[in-house]
Amino acid sequence: MKSSLAGLGAAIYSSSLVRPPPFHGRVSARFVAVREMSTSCTSFSTRVFQLRRDPLTGDSEWIVVEEGGEGEGGEGKHGAKCLLATTSYLDMLNDSCRNRAFRAAIEKTIKGPCHVLDIGAGTGLLSMLAARTMEKFGESSVATVSACESYLPMGKLMRRVLRGNKMEKKIKVFHKRSDELVVGVDLESRAAVLVSEILDSELLGEGLIPTLQHAHDMLLIKNPQTVPYRATTYGQLVESPYLQKLQDLFHGEANLSDGVHLTCPGLEGIMDIKKQQYAMHCDAMFNDLRLLSEPFKVFEFDFWKRPESHGEIKISVKASSEGNANAVISWWVVQLDYEGSVVYTTAPRWITRTDDIKEATCVPDAKDWCDHWKQCVWFIPGPGLPVSKDENVVFNATHDETKISYHLKCDNSLIYSNTYGDCRLELSPERIALYGDRDWRSGLMTAMRNILHAQSSQFCVVADDSVFLTILTACLSKNATIVSSFPGLQEKGEKYLQAVANANGFSMDRIKVMGMRSPNLAKNNLIQRKVDLLVGEPFYYGTEGALPWQNLRFWKERTLLDSVLSKDVIVMPFKGVLKVCAMSLPDLWRSRCCLENVEGFDHSVVNETLGACGNLPPMIEGPCLPYYVWQCGEVQELSGVLPLMEFDFTNPIHSCSGKTKMQFSKLGLCHGFVLWIDWVMDEKGSIVMSTGPASRYQKQGVKLLSQPFNVNTTDCFVEIEASFDHSSGEITVSSFFSSLQ
Repeated sequence: MKSSLAGLGAAIYSSSLVRPPPFHGRVSARFVAVREMSTSCTSFSTRVFQLRRDPLTGDSEWIVVEEGGEGEGGEGKHGAKCLLATTSYLDMLNDSCRNRAFRAAIEKTIKGPCHVLDIGAGTGLLSMLAARTMEKFGESSVATVSACESYLPMGKLMRRVLRGNKMEKKIKVFHKRSDELVVGVDLESRAAVLVSEILDSELLGEGLIPTLQHAHDMLLIKNPQTVPYRATTYGQLVESPYLQKLQDLFHGEANLSDGVHLTCPGLEGIMDIKKQQYAMHCDAMFNDLRLLSEPFKVFEFDFWKRPESHGEIKISVKASSEGNANAVISWWVVQLDYEGSVVYTTAPRWITRTDDIKEATCVPDAKDWCDHWKQCVWFIPGPGLPVSKDENVVFNATHDETKISYHLKCDNSLIYSNTYGDCRLELSPERIALYGDRDWRSGLMTAMRNILHAQSSQFCVVADDSVFLTILTACLSKNATIVSSFPGLQEKGEKYLQAVANANGFSMDRIKVMGMRSPNLAKNNLIQRKVDLLVGEPFYYGTEGALPWQNLRFWKERTLLDSVLSKDVIVMPFKGVLKVCAMSLPDLWRSRCCLENVEGFDHSVVNETLGACGNLPPMIEGPCLPYYVWQCGEVQELSGVLPLMEFDFTNPIHSCSGKTKMQFSKLGLCHGFVLWIDWVMDEKGSIVMSTGPASRYQKQGVKLLSQPFNVNTTDCFVEIEASFDHSSGEITVSSFFSSLQ
């Protein structure tokens, strides 16, 4: 669950399900905790200031969550409830294999009354399992459970779960980071047993090592019992043209020869991904992989003893096939009990059971898809590392407190980073792949060429973070003057443009980077003449994991610049079209179902707060959530693709709505609707940039049904309605099923 060493500097992804930053558990939001002493000087209360970003403006606001009271304070429409709905807590609690494994391990480990400490307690499931286990040994003053959960909104939710299960008097809850707990002040004694689930897909990213270090130093007895007991990471070399596209923009551009150079010789790594492991559903891309080695062991971490902050090993693995190694795919195996009889693994489905888990129980079956733990991908730069069959491939693996890294002989990323300094742009793998996609670039180039040809006066404002459109405009027109707002990239975007200007044959004299949002451009009179061209992809740096319609921020930016637009301004994209398709999504639906009994404990009170979608009570709607639909396990389209609503960017932003009647084209179980925006770049509608499921590089919005609809005849149809609120940027979707008469 969520680490109690949550960092105060964690980044915000207000509507995203991406892996959170180190020490921040599964809640992706920035918060600051303030402790205040009451007037009686005898008690303290905690107030959390939670940061939320407005999707349409990029502005941030602080939401106040008070410790006092067990109601829904701070959990309104835009409060903590909204943010918790976008986390992976619900998916995690729906992972029955995980829950059974922890239950079995806790029952094996606790052999009598003792003090149990749960760090990162979340909803309190592990704490309740520990308390129930100790009940079997009778009443004892020694039997105590201390639950530490630093994220206040989750802590408040845990108290409701404990009350609902009559456990509130058996478990003491602390709204603190674990490194703030003091034995003799908070805890009566050191704990004999540690139960904790602060594991992410990489294993270390939620602060496992520093949390364990502090716990062993300050909170646990010598030689404590722990659940989990041990974790081991594994890796495998793979060849994959798809994975290469996610990081190798330089060679991708070399094959295009379209005149735009985001990278070039001497500047190969100036636009690149961050060197880290990326959590991905590798089973979904199995057909795009070729395995080049057998699995190999990397690191082993013992929870029962104090871990080291850093480690390094040399790995020698025999190549099983000839090819170019483009990535190391990694996963972990957790031994939850001392005997090794209870094990959980995040291994991909093509991995058969290894010796350490052959006899274990609670290993996930192939059908147990989940989203909270995935495999990880470490990209090998450039075209990859050539290997020959039976060759011994030798490389190093290192770890620090929060991440595992691999170091191969072809890895020039450190050289790139040191060479380019502040000029280097680090983007997401999907954005790198999109910038190297032939069809995507060709579409934008054609659209931009057409509007430059149609507009003799060429004062252009790039209203998003698109360095591509900025460079493209400068390359296509020697007369254009360009203002790039770059609200997210800011000064770094300008330094990048300066570095690639010569390679693209333009002078920075024609480009002005503002590094601010549109309201500031208009308010401060920074645009001195009327704008002839207003363009965007749209793309806003830092929001890649958000719902697709959050890029309607472009419409808001266009509205704020209305006073400086010329009468014959050309806006690109010309409009956005919300598209919809009915789909069978059994794995995703199961992972977002309402919780009831979780290992014998009622969790129904958490459903609305955690964004449950399936099996909801009448009149309650689940949220739309962002996913790479192609990675969502079993997926099948049951209908054609239909337009649902249009957004006209030639006019200022306004609320709008739309509806459509959809007939099913295939039989099956409909679990919901997938929605995305097609960006229509020109008035004729001849150039459309789609963000639908066919694009692997962008997320779609998914609206799951409370109950799946059985399509047993193609005479079934569904009426779908959607409305867009221009003040909040939210889209609501409703549906009604029936049969043709």
